[in-house]
Amino acid sequence: MIQIDDMLLSEDLFTEHFVCDLSACKGACCVEGDAGAPLNDEEVDKVETELAEIMPFLNEKGRTAIEKQGAFIVDVDGEYVTPLVKGKACAFATFDERGITKCGIEQAYLAGKTDFQKPISCHLYPIRVHKGKFHEALNYHRWPICAPACECGSKLKVKVFRFLKDAIIRAYGKEFYTKMEEADRLKSEI
Repeated sequence: MIQIDDMLLSEDLFTEHFVCDLSACKGACCVEGDAGAPLNDEEVDKVETELAEIMPFLNEKGRTAIEKQGAFIVDVDGEYVTPLVKGKACAFATFDERGITKCGIEQAYLAGKTDFQKPISCHLYPIRVHKGKFHEALNYHRWPICAPACECGSKLKVKVFRFLKDAIIRAYGKEFYTKMEEADRLKSEI
């Protein structure tokens, strides 16, 4: 682990490679799994207040799931997450003509209908955030459906944290990202 400020970071963020390859995976991370995307308290409020602006960007199944379950649910761990469509796809997931998953929240954001880009947990993926008693930890989550992203990242020689630059800056600020770059530089000199 690498410590920056009060954060613990998995070394894998600096050694592993990752670049999403949507043509290969089709955005399976929005469809597979056993729960929706984690939401923080601020995002729960945003989803509730911006739902009317987001709903037109969703497909019928997503809208129906949200109408039945609400804009968020509480999972088995007591955490807020997005609802799912029949236990599979995120209710906010949409699919383009090529079958590639898109985020309806992000589509509303790109259209200028909301200032909520998408859940930070989605933006940061494959980083998973663990909030401990004394530290927050950023861990690299390995998932077989992301094998094409690992292959693409390796070919392009893009480290996980560099692929997620915009998301990390959105979540933790430019200064924190700069400290990550410095830690990577120092690590490579060893």
